[in-house]
Amino acid sequence: MLEKLLTVKLSRTFKIPVWSVVLATGGLAWIWYSLRKNNAEEKDTDEHKRARIAAVGDKTNHVETATKKKAKTKRKLKIFYGTQTGNSKHFAEVLSEEVESLGFESSCVDLSTYDPEDSLAEEGANNYVCVFIISTYAEGMPPEGAAWFYKWLQETATDFRVQKSLLNGTYFSVFGLGNSLYPDSFNTVAKQVDQWFTELSATRIKEVGCGDENGKNGGLDGDFTLWKKGLMKKLKRVLRGKDIHSCEGGACSGKCGCTKKEGDGPDKHCSSDEDGHSHSHSHSDHCESSDEEMTSKKPSSDVVDLEDLGKIMKLAKMTKETEVEDGEDNSSSEPREMITPLLRQSLEKQGYRLIGSHSGVKLCRWTKSMLRGRGGCYKHSFYGIESHRCMETTPSLACANKCVFCWRHHTNPVGTEWKWKMDDPELIFKGALSSHKNMIKQFRGVPGVVPERFAEGLEPRHCALSLVGEPIMYPKINSFVDMLHGKGISTFLVTNAQFPDAIKTLSPVTQLYVSVDAGTQEHLKKIDRPLFKDFWQRFLDSLTALNDKGQRTVYRLTLVKEWNTNEIESYAKLVSLGNPDFIEVKGVTYCGESKASTLTMNNVPWHEEVVGFVQLLADQLPQYEIASEHEHSNCILLAHTKFKIANEWWTWIDYDRFHELMQDFRGTNKKFTAKDYMAKTPHWAVYGATERGFDPQETRFHRKKKDKTAA
Repeated sequence: MLEKLLTVKLSRTFKIPVWSVVLATGGLAWIWYSLRKNNAEEKDTDEHKRARIAAVGDKTNHVETATKKKAKTKRKLKIFYGTQTGNSKHFAEVLSEEVESLGFESSCVDLSTYDPEDSLAEEGANNYVCVFIISTYAEGMPPEGAAWFYKWLQETATDFRVQKSLLNGTYFSVFGLGNSLYPDSFNTVAKQVDQWFTELSATRIKEVGCGDENGKNGGLDGDFTLWKKGLMKKLKRVLRGKDIHSCEGGACSGKCGCTKKEGDGPDKHCSSDEDGHSHSHSHSDHCESSDEEMTSKKPSSDVVDLEDLGKIMKLAKMTKETEVEDGEDNSSSEPREMITPLLRQSLEKQGYRLIGSHSGVKLCRWTKSMLRGRGGCYKHSFYGIESHRCMETTPSLACANKCVFCWRHHTNPVGTEWKWKMDDPELIFKGALSSHKNMIKQFRGVPGVVPERFAEGLEPRHCALSLVGEPIMYPKINSFVDMLHGKGISTFLVTNAQFPDAIKTLSPVTQLYVSVDAGTQEHLKKIDRPLFKDFWQRFLDSLTALNDKGQRTVYRLTLVKEWNTNEIESYAKLVSLGNPDFIEVKGVTYCGESKASTLTMNNVPWHEEVVGFVQLLADQLPQYEIASEHEHSNCILLAHTKFKIANEWWTWIDYDRFHELMQDFRGTNKKFTAKDYMAKTPHWAVYGATERGFDPQETRFHRKKKDKTAA
């Protein structure tokens, strides 16, 4: 009966129980309710998500706002310099002045007074932008004053215990001073500093700049000017508080040509300046605009596929446009002048009178001394020159060595060949005479100057071609020498034994010197620091070439205590190559503190020590004897026994006879030898005389010692 009540007759065919209908209806209602609830929950979840995202966005915007606010805070520039000769300090001051002229704060810091351990990591946090101007010295080492900074930075960058983010937030750039003629160590210090800063997560503003004393842009001055021009474009942006990474945090706009996409990390970014974009590399292996860099942009093979030609042409065009934009247009083949503005300033400060673009003249202290009747130099004792009538000059300020005892403090340029603008020899000749006479005129009326000597000094009779640099490098040296001889001026030319071919083709000079600063290859490299890789063979060939000269020849040995005083047998072997007429042995002159040399008074031998060395050397050379000395100059003369006639020495020069022989040589090419113009040495100049080389006609002058007793 119950079954009949619960059954609904739907049709004649089907019959459905009532309870099934009830259950089905309830199920549908439950499904409908569940769907409504889920939709509400999803709606609520989305609203919460949007709320949370909004909250995070607000926080992010707050952080970004704070970051931007901090980034827009004006920064200050701190320029660190490490210098050996003062050039780095000069460039630091130039950059500082330019930055300050634009209204930014700037300061210069000597690395010798800076403690990186205490301060370097804080520079970025204190809103300082760091620029380093540092030179590379001998053997690729930093200047003495920057040695601690360099060592600390190296150890910090390579220490696994130090976090690589130590300098994160620090903006920096590096400019180096070096010489490309030393390829193995060219600007090593600057490159390493740049690399270590990058490894410690500092942000490079501009690629490391490599100043080149031997560069095509006018030396260090030109290279620094070009680098500074590019630096200032980006530096102004950073100092204003702007971030150098214009596309950081998002995809690049595409203008800079980099490959940064959304999601790329911080290592892949672009750097920009006010004039556009330029890619910022994470590591620098070479200098900006260096020959190495330009070579690396070229295809690895000399053979180029035809379809790649368009790319090569485009690259060449881009490279040219970049060079012109940076102020470097190499389209002109005009050689540059040897004397740069910085070099001119330095030499003139030292008392040089510069002539043209590569020559100079200076008044020797012995010239001043003999004008006042106080004695002449060792050449007066050895060869009879009149020191007050001697002009010290050079037609080439450049040299191929950087000797440790150079009293010019390496202010002169260096080079292995002539690549500068070349002045006419007549211009140099007239300029040297005029400048020398003008310097002599300044002694008119000076107390103690002998009137007769003053009048004679205005007419020079001798020329010491040993002022600075390497005079034999000047391609027209023979014409210049002929002009001196035509004026009745004798010539004493000194060469550093690195140009044997020039020695072979050199016209006769009154006396030709070759500097022999060491007896072995190892010590010569250490003392002379030559530019040529084949310096030793050039040295030997120069000595051999000297043997073929008919006129007077001299080996000049400069003794540096603890450097080259224990090579007597080696020196004796070298004498056999050149067979010089004379051997001058002189103790090194200490010229006070020099940033270009580590020598001290301890390296200066006593006169007795020089005499002892010469005596031992003479024992190895049976054809040579000690002929003369000049105690005042700490100098001894060994002479070949052919100049000892009837037990008397004839080391002096008959200058009138020499000029007669030169006239015959120019007219008929008649050869002559050193013995044809020798003269007898006076008794007071002979070794062993009580005068010790001081002319008795002169008045010995002793400096008064200051009274240190308190008044």
